[in-house]
Amino acid sequence: MAKPTVSVLFVCMGNICRSPTGEGVFQHYVEQNGYTDKFDIDSAGTIAYHSGEPADARMREVASNRGYQLLSRARKVTEQDLKSFDLVVAMDTDNLVEMEAMVDGSKEHIRLLGTFLDGYENNDDAPSVPDPYYGGTAGFEKVLDMIESASPMMMTHCLEILNNK
Repeated sequence: MAKPTVSVLFVCMGNICRSPTGEGVFQHYVEQNGYTDKFDIDSAGTIAYHSGEPADARMREVASNRGYQLLSRARKVTEQDLKSFDLVVAMDTDNLVEMEAMVDGSKEHIRLLGTFLDGYENNDDAPSVPDPYYGGTAGFEKVLDMIESASPMMMTHCLEILNNK
Protein backbone atom coordinates (compact mmCIF):
# COMPACT_ATOMS: atom_id res chain seq x y z
CA MET A 1 0.00 0.00 0.00
CA ALA A 2 1.31 3.46 -0.92
CA LYS A 3 2.29 5.81 1.86
CA PRO A 4 -0.08 8.74 2.27
CA THR A 5 1.06 12.04 0.84
CA VAL A 6 -0.15 15.61 1.08
CA SER A 7 -0.77 17.48 -2.16
CA VAL A 8 -0.11 21.21 -2.54
CA LEU A 9 -1.01 23.37 -5.53
CA PHE A 10 0.31 26.93 -5.97
CA VAL A 11 -1.82 29.20 -8.16
CA CYS A 12 -1.26 32.63 -9.71
CA MET A 13 -2.69 34.16 -12.87
CA GLY A 14 -0.44 32.93 -15.70
CA ASN A 15 1.59 30.25 -13.89
CA ILE A 16 4.92 31.72 -15.08
CA CYS A 17 6.13 33.85 -12.13
CA ARG A 18 4.70 33.41 -8.66
CA SER A 19 3.14 29.94 -8.65
CA PRO A 20 6.04 28.07 -10.31
CA THR A 21 8.28 29.83 -7.80
CA GLY A 22 6.04 28.64 -4.98
CA GLU A 23 6.28 25.12 -6.37
CA GLY A 24 10.07 25.23 -6.78
CA VAL A 25 10.90 26.91 -3.47
CA PHE A 26 8.51 24.77 -1.44
CA GLN A 27 9.75 21.59 -3.17
CA HIS A 28 13.31 22.59 -2.25
CA TYR A 29 12.26 23.31 1.36
CA VAL A 30 10.49 19.95 1.62
CA GLU A 31 13.55 18.13 0.22
CA GLN A 32 15.91 19.98 2.60
CA ASN A 33 13.77 18.80 5.51
CA GLY A 34 13.65 15.15 4.38
CA TYR A 35 9.96 14.94 3.44
CA THR A 36 10.23 14.45 -0.34
CA ASP A 37 8.23 11.21 -0.35
CA LYS A 38 5.40 12.75 1.67
CA PHE A 39 4.55 15.64 -0.68
CA ASP A 40 3.07 16.08 -4.15
CA ILE A 41 3.67 19.71 -5.21
CA ASP A 42 2.41 21.38 -8.39
CA SER A 43 1.43 24.79 -9.77
CA ALA A 44 -1.17 26.23 -12.13
CA GLY A 45 -2.66 29.51 -13.31
CA THR A 46 -6.19 30.87 -13.48
CA ILE A 47 -5.68 31.72 -17.18
CA ALA A 48 -4.36 29.48 -19.96
CA TYR A 49 -2.49 32.18 -21.88
CA HIS A 50 0.98 30.75 -21.10
CA SER A 51 0.07 27.02 -21.11
CA GLY A 52 3.08 24.85 -21.88
CA GLU A 53 5.61 27.62 -21.29
CA PRO A 54 8.41 27.47 -18.70
CA ALA A 55 8.58 29.99 -15.87
CA ASP A 56 9.49 33.55 -16.83
CA ALA A 57 13.23 33.78 -17.61
CA ARG A 58 13.69 36.65 -15.13
CA MET A 59 12.03 34.64 -12.36
CA ARG A 60 14.13 31.57 -13.20
CA GLU A 61 17.31 33.66 -13.04
CA VAL A 62 16.50 35.27 -9.69
CA ALA A 63 15.43 31.89 -8.27
CA SER A 64 18.59 30.22 -9.60
CA ASN A 65 20.70 32.86 -7.83
CA ARG A 66 19.21 31.55 -4.57
CA GLY A 67 19.68 27.89 -5.48
CA TYR A 68 16.19 27.04 -6.76
CA GLN A 69 15.24 25.37 -10.02
CA LEU A 70 11.89 26.22 -11.59
CA LEU A 71 11.19 23.29 -13.89
CA SER A 72 7.41 23.26 -14.30
CA ARG A 73 5.43 24.15 -17.40
CA ALA A 74 2.44 26.48 -17.19
CA ARG A 75 -1.04 25.00 -17.12
CA LYS A 76 -4.53 26.18 -16.25
CA VAL A 77 -6.05 25.22 -12.91
CA THR A 78 -9.11 22.97 -13.15
CA GLU A 79 -12.14 22.49 -10.96
CA GLN A 80 -10.85 18.96 -10.31
CA ASP A 81 -7.55 20.41 -9.01
CA LEU A 82 -9.47 22.51 -6.52
CA LYS A 83 -11.35 19.46 -5.29
CA SER A 84 -8.46 16.98 -5.20
CA PHE A 85 -5.49 18.93 -3.79
CA ASP A 86 -5.19 18.96 0.01
CA LEU A 87 -3.97 22.57 0.01
CA VAL A 88 -4.39 25.16 -2.73
CA VAL A 89 -2.22 28.23 -2.23
CA ALA A 90 -3.40 31.37 -4.04
CA MET A 91 -0.79 34.04 -4.59
CA ASP A 92 -3.22 36.96 -4.47
CA THR A 93 -6.82 37.82 -3.73
CA ASP A 94 -7.82 38.10 -7.41
CA ASN A 95 -6.80 34.50 -8.04
CA LEU A 96 -8.36 33.40 -4.75
CA VAL A 97 -11.69 34.92 -5.85
CA GLU A 98 -11.38 33.23 -9.29
CA MET A 99 -10.89 29.83 -7.68
CA GLU A 100 -13.64 30.32 -5.12
CA ALA A 101 -16.01 31.08 -8.01
CA MET A 102 -15.03 27.76 -9.61
CA VAL A 103 -16.04 25.82 -6.46
CA ASP A 104 -19.05 27.89 -5.31
CA GLY A 105 -17.45 29.88 -2.50
CA SER A 106 -14.63 29.84 -0.01
CA LYS A 107 -13.15 26.52 1.05
CA GLU A 108 -10.91 25.91 4.05
CA HIS A 109 -8.17 24.29 1.93
CA ILE A 110 -7.91 27.24 -0.52
CA ARG A 111 -5.73 29.85 1.15
CA LEU A 112 -3.61 32.85 0.35
CA LEU A 113 0.13 32.28 0.71
CA GLY A 114 0.07 35.26 3.09
CA THR A 115 -1.87 33.19 5.65
CA PHE A 116 1.39 31.32 6.27
CA LEU A 117 3.31 34.47 7.16
CA ASP A 118 3.78 35.51 10.79
CA GLY A 119 0.91 37.62 12.07
CA TYR A 120 -1.73 36.49 9.57
CA GLU A 121 -4.29 33.76 10.03
CA ASN A 122 -6.97 34.00 7.37
CA ASN A 123 -7.67 35.11 3.83
CA ASP A 124 -9.41 38.28 5.02
CA ASP A 125 -6.26 39.97 6.32
CA ALA A 126 -3.38 38.11 4.66
CA PRO A 127 -1.21 40.00 2.17
CA SER A 128 -1.04 39.09 -1.51
CA VAL A 129 2.21 38.20 -3.24
CA PRO A 130 2.62 41.08 -5.72
CA ASP A 131 2.86 40.20 -9.41
CA PRO A 132 6.45 41.00 -10.52
CA TYR A 133 5.81 40.59 -14.25
CA TYR A 134 5.86 44.28 -15.22
CA GLY A 135 8.56 45.35 -12.77
CA GLY A 136 12.24 44.89 -12.17
CA THR A 137 14.41 42.46 -10.24
CA ALA A 138 13.24 43.74 -6.84
CA GLY A 139 9.74 42.42 -7.53
CA PHE A 140 11.04 38.94 -8.28
CA GLU A 141 13.18 39.05 -5.12
CA LYS A 142 10.09 40.01 -3.08
CA VAL A 143 8.21 36.98 -4.43
CA LEU A 144 11.07 34.74 -3.27
CA ASP A 145 11.25 36.47 0.12
CA MET A 146 7.54 35.92 0.78
CA ILE A 147 7.54 32.28 -0.32
CA GLU A 148 10.68 31.48 1.67
CA SER A 149 9.13 33.13 4.76
CA ALA A 150 5.87 31.20 4.36
CA SER A 151 7.45 27.78 3.74
CA PRO A 152 8.08 26.70 7.37
CA MET A 153 4.52 27.39 8.51
CA MET A 154 3.12 25.91 5.31
CA MET A 155 5.07 22.69 5.84
CA THR A 156 3.87 22.47 9.45
CA HIS A 157 0.28 22.88 8.22
CA CYS A 158 0.78 20.20 5.56
CA LEU A 159 2.29 17.75 8.04
CA GLU A 160 -0.81 18.25 10.23
CA ILE A 161 -2.98 17.40 7.21
CA LEU A 162 -0.85 14.33 6.58
CA ASN A 163 -1.11 13.18 10.20
CA ASN A 164 -4.90 13.38 9.95
CA LYS A 165 -5.12 11.19 6.84
